[in-house]
Amino acid sequence: MSTLTSRAIRIDQHGGPEQLRLVQVTVGEPAAGEIRIRHHAVGLNFIDVYQRSGLYQMPMPLQLGMEAAGVVEAVGAGVTHLKVGDRAAYASQPPGSYCDLRVMPAKCVCKLPDAISFETGAAMMLKGLTAQYLLKRTLPQGGLQAGDFVLFHAAAGGVGLIACQWARAMGLQLIGTAGSDAKCALAKEHGAAFVINYASEDFLARVKEITGGKGVKVVYDSVGKDTWDKSLDCLAPFGLMASFGNASGPVAPFAPGILGPKGSIYVTRQTLFSHITTRETTQAMADDLFEAVTSGNVSIRIDQRFKLEEVQQAHIALEARKTTGCTILTL
Repeated sequence: MSTLTSRAIRIDQHGGPEQLRLVQVTVGEPAAGEIRIRHHAVGLNFIDVYQRSGLYQMPMPLQLGMEAAGVVEAVGAGVTHLKVGDRAAYASQPPGSYCDLRVMPAKCVCKLPDAISFETGAAMMLKGLTAQYLLKRTLPQGGLQAGDFVLFHAAAGGVGLIACQWARAMGLQLIGTAGSDAKCALAKEHGAAFVINYASEDFLARVKEITGGKGVKVVYDSVGKDTWDKSLDCLAPFGLMASFGNASGPVAPFAPGILGPKGSIYVTRQTLFSHITTRETTQAMADDLFEAVTSGNVSIRIDQRFKLEEVQQAHIALEARKTTGCTILTL
């Protein structure tokens, strides 16, 4: 059994970015159902901040990171969809992608098409698969058809810019919100039909105006506390409130009884990892994403690059909402 070493970013307790430490770890051979992968680039996501801060409680010590791309170096027994030398990318539990080399479950690792670079692969898997399950699998009553209005908060973020482009390709009228005029312009450039600066405009009033008072079929919300109440009022009758993040903090408890007077609306709290529990579903969703990217319908913007050892600065920028598009760690 060979033992290799790798740089990795680890925390020993929940807290701020100062908890992120560069350490050396040993990496062994993959067991059945596992692979060993050498990363070329690593993706950064808001879930990493939640896990570091303690919003999502995790066992310690914790090696962070949910997303990366690289080359398969070893394959455990029973793994048939990957072989040594394959270019691959993933968004996957358990955390641990902030490193050069790791052993991990093979189930959610997908072969990366030659037309997609390692950096793009690392930047797009978690955010792209999130956009995929939102627009294709998290649907209001009757589904979504071309021409339908949807509201997407944080439209200039990593998931948002992918969703803007994908929604445009699907013929949807995506109303994107963001916290500055520059971010609104970016969302518009990427396919949002309408944009609202929620720092200076009342997004509820604007949504009603844009939709002729009817409201939207679905709200996709990763902001949480700050946008929740008004988002419910943006929905048409039988509309769907799809919460998938808490960038401004978790949503306060609410009484289900309020949903009836608002139009018998639906509420769901989604996570990517519920959608990628099987190899087959993961691959089908990834194939849809790969096709969207290689066809040119969706381009992946990498607006920030940090070295692995600069991960504290990367987390500070992400939490301050100073980032647009995708952020990666380079190795």
